[in-house]
Amino acid sequence: MVVKRSLQAAYFRALAAEPGYAEVGATEGRVLPGGYRTFRRRIRVGHGQDVFERAGAHVLAWGAQRGAGFGVHPAAPAVPGATALVVLRLPGLPLPRLVIPCRVVWTVRAADRIGFAYGTLPGHPECGEESFVVGREADGLVWFEVAAFSRPARWYARLGGPLTRFLQDLATRRYLVSVAAAARRGTPAG
Repeated sequence: MVVKRSLQAAYFRALAAEPGYAEVGATEGRVLPGGYRTFRRRIRVGHGQDVFERAGAHVLAWGAQRGAGFGVHPAAPAVPGATALVVLRLPGLPLPRLVIPCRVVWTVRAADRIGFAYGTLPGHPECGEESFVVGREADGLVWFEVAAFSRPARWYARLGGPLTRFLQDLATRRYLVSVAAAARRGTPAG
């Protein structure tokens, strides 16, 4: 019960918060803003309409995050304006080790793209935005891309420097693998 109350308190704080960066929505474009660490990582996840729809549904249900080992509270699809807590738990410990507040800043459901982006809220170790988009080319090739711009927002993220970047890169690789596996198997999110 303590964990549930703690998550609820963090969630209500996040609901009242606003993103702490000016470039809200910038991951929707091709050019990411300056003054941040930026990256784009893309992986081929398959071919055809079924793969595209499965991967897109997985992404919109926070499947990339769950597949990478994070919890998501509340368990609701990504829709514009939704507030969520991405929760990292360590094995054997009852309390969350890191509760990451974020807000969905845009979504897309088009014939050739499905996905969303979230922006960080106060309490997130980083300040910035991250997008998760499944795309389909004219020839049927389906890909998944993670794009982000961020800079440290908390003292431990600044102090961590290279370790913080390593952990962000590790999470990104796990997002990519999660969506690729779900697209191949047709595994629902969660």
